[in-house]
Amino acid sequence: MKITQKYINEIAYKIVGCAIEVHKHLGPGLLESVYEKCLIQELKEHGLIVRSQVLVPIKYKDTRLESDLRIDLLVNDLIIIELKAVEVMIPVFKAQLLSYLKLTGRPKGLLINFHTENITNQLVSLVTEEFAKLPVE
Repeated sequence: MKITQKYINEIAYKIVGCAIEVHKHLGPGLLESVYEKCLIQELKEHGLIVRSQVLVPIKYKDTRLESDLRIDLLVNDLIIIELKAVEVMIPVFKAQLLSYLKLTGRPKGLLINFHTENITNQLVSLVTEEFAKLPVE
């Protein structure tokens, strides 16, 4: 499979659909870890490859450092998903996702908050320069 912007966006669309399905069944108000487990199950049922709590290596001045940073979910080794279950989305959540994208070189990230009435209203989708370098189709 050739990695293109279209391919990545199609995966992201599936991910959002799966998150909506989980939210439809569970509603807001649960712990982030509950949404994570359910979303993993839903993503796998849709044929996606999911890794959870993936360690993020940190390279600082040519030195790789041990790190406790973890990506909530990594889908098809391309898209980072940062999950939240919070009343208020604050700017540092977006900054966190941007940092994960930069540190890993992944092309796209999704910030999904389950503590809301409508997931798509608070959904944040970010792309990197790596995404921009990919062919459109």
